[in-house]
Amino acid sequence: MDRLIDSHCHLDFPVFADQLDNVLQVAKEVGVTEFLLPATTYQSWQTIYELTIRYPQIRAAYGIHPYFLAQETLASVDELEQFAATHNAVAIGETGLDFWPDQIHRDTQIHFLEKQLQVAENLRLPVILHARKSYDELYALVKKYRIPSGVVHAFTGSLVQAKRFIDLGFVIGIGGVITYPRAQKTRQLAMSLTNNDFILETDAPDMPLFGYQGQVNMPAQIVKTAEVLADLRSQSIVDVAHHSRNNVLRTFPKWY
Repeated sequence: MDRLIDSHCHLDFPVFADQLDNVLQVAKEVGVTEFLLPATTYQSWQTIYELTIRYPQIRAAYGIHPYFLAQETLASVDELEQFAATHNAVAIGETGLDFWPDQIHRDTQIHFLEKQLQVAENLRLPVILHARKSYDELYALVKKYRIPSGVVHAFTGSLVQAKRFIDLGFVIGIGGVITYPRAQKTRQLAMSLTNNDFILETDAPDMPLFGYQGQVNMPAQIVKTAEVLADLRSQSIVDVAHHSRNNVLRTFPKWY
């Protein structure tokens, strides 16, 4: 089986601070050998960069997540292009739109997002997108920019919405949601994508799998997600791992 890549995990979060060596070793033992860490805040950029220096199996993306905009300023985004260009970025992100109730105002989210999309266009880097209750609005904004590729993280939209992003050169991030029997729409979507359209991710420490609710999610759990996806798609886990890895490397050409 191809070595698995966890294409979206937050190993810079404090919950991993004292156990990261062990987390990576456990993942390696089950075949998960590489990791992409998308930033969430301006303050996390340097931490993630230092992790890429310490651990050659870790890759970095830099951006500002819509959850954390209340603590950010546009001055942070003004530094993004220079930082990404000089600190081994394979992508811009995690950025996007979150229209869940009680999030920061839409206009502010859109302003921060568009500045990050412009950076991605300038640097010819992929984008890692967060979306919640915002797929149509996000698509309308992204298509205005010349973004070479990217991923819609933790996708739970419709097949029609997924195909719009795929037509822009994006892939669909598939994680632990598909392990929940009640997630019928997302499981059906996972069955309907072509082999070129998906990549596997955990969102560790968040998004625990079915049966692991309330526990810290780990990159090693991506194997269980791959097993469920293989079952849904009537494929072998070998095939699923192969396609996911190939799609990650195609989506993020600066990986190596």
